[in-house]
Amino acid sequence: MKKALAFDLDKTLNDPKLPIGAEMAGIFAELLGYYPMCVISGQKFEQFELQVVQPLLVAGATEQQLANLHLMVGQGTQYYVRKNAAWERVYNNALTTEQVAELSEALEQAARELDYWVELTNGDEIIENRESMVAYSALGQKAALADKLAWDPDMSKRNKIVKRVLELVPNYEFEVGGTTTINAFVPGMNKVYGMTKWMEIMGFTTADILYFGDMTQPGGNDYPVVEMGIQTITVEKWQDTAFCLRGILGMAQ
Repeated sequence: MKKALAFDLDKTLNDPKLPIGAEMAGIFAELLGYYPMCVISGQKFEQFELQVVQPLLVAGATEQQLANLHLMVGQGTQYYVRKNAAWERVYNNALTTEQVAELSEALEQAARELDYWVELTNGDEIIENRESMVAYSALGQKAALADKLAWDPDMSKRNKIVKRVLELVPNYEFEVGGTTTINAFVPGMNKVYGMTKWMEIMGFTTADILYFGDMTQPGGNDYPVVEMGIQTITVEKWQDTAFCLRGILGMAQ
């Protein structure tokens, strides 16, 4: 019997960059009454609030349930817990100003060299400082979902960018995530770091956790969790996750 559930965010719990739907929010809120649950993603905290927390509040999640929700922001390089009806940041492994600049410049150079750079005129960002990591989103943060899904479905474009950027700044790590994203960070600061910290804090072992993710293939941002030996369910879309969670909820009740 598992003691805890852990999840990737985009595509695993929702359509990318959109709030989780009412159906998923309802199931998720109920399960928080039975399990400690962790959401771990490269997104920044504000996106966790928009995509996860607000839908749970609309679904009627109680403070007791939210106390069982653990937010691993920036792949777990930032950690938030619920206390006194607010979110408290437990730690933050922020990049230096120099590291942010170095990563941002290298990602832009690699994308331009490969002719994957898009000039935006809507005030959106292609490269985003997420404090503990830098994220490249090829079409910007606000691009339409259909455009994102069509841009790099086989990850070949992003893998080419990663190959080139590693030549420019080999002292960092890069991984493909979401639909158009590349996460850039200090070596070791991937989901292994986040999940290891959560296990230490909670007193869990790898055998205690069931993880859900859509990018579990080598090079995907969920693959480090697979390598840890945590039992993982690979999903293609949030509806697959919802199907599994209904079964888990049925057994828990």
